[in-house]
Amino acid sequence: MLYLMGLGLNERSLTRESFEILSRCKRIYLENYTVDFPYTTYQLEEIVGKKIIEANREKVESLEIVDEAKKMDVALLIYGSPLMATTHISLIQEAKYLGIKCKVLYNASIFDAIGETGLQLYKFGKVTSMPAWKKSFRPTSFMEIIKENFSINAHSLILADIGLEFSDALKQLKEASEEHNFKIKKLIVCQTLGTKNSKIFYRSIKEFEEFTGVRKPYCIIIPSEKLHEVEREFLKLFE
Repeated sequence: MLYLMGLGLNERSLTRESFEILSRCKRIYLENYTVDFPYTTYQLEEIVGKKIIEANREKVESLEIVDEAKKMDVALLIYGSPLMATTHISLIQEAKYLGIKCKVLYNASIFDAIGETGLQLYKFGKVTSMPAWKKSFRPTSFMEIIKENFSINAHSLILADIGLEFSDALKQLKEASEEHNFKIKKLIVCQTLGTKNSKIFYRSIKEFEEFTGVRKPYCIIIPSEKLHEVEREFLKLFE
């Protein structure tokens, strides 16, 4: 059987049900290519009490893990909640095609945690991601999503690509906004939400340029121009 298991937001967030299942799994994988983990694999092994095998994109997308689940109980640990990435949907689909049983164990994700900003969750629009720019690859399509959200008074959640330093993300955001003629007044940066190092900052781009203390994993939120009074007052806590 194949288990897609959400880790939640810190190394101690596994559910009791997950621990019970892991105790009988013959092989445990950790999907390691969609997020900058706020803890090490070793720390997670200490808590789980078993050997954990790191699985990169090639390993997961090859569907080898699904094939192994034909013969034994296999768990794939995924940061946050398991179905945030489309790759994991493909695993379920392949398992169904092959007649392999598959169970999803949900957990907290960044989509839950951003409620800590005080912004109303139902006022968020489409989620977008920001890839790390290369010399010949400088996509700014994420800005189109932000503009679309802004047009309907919705907040925008931007997920940073793995390995993307905050200073580089800020530079990319600034250049992309200028290219798309979109003025960003203030933004929210959420750092390692759900961990002991969790912090939320609410500042202008210029203020963030003078600040280098943001840890990974982080996300960026562009709030709607029309904030509810409660949202506006709550954000003042993070200035």
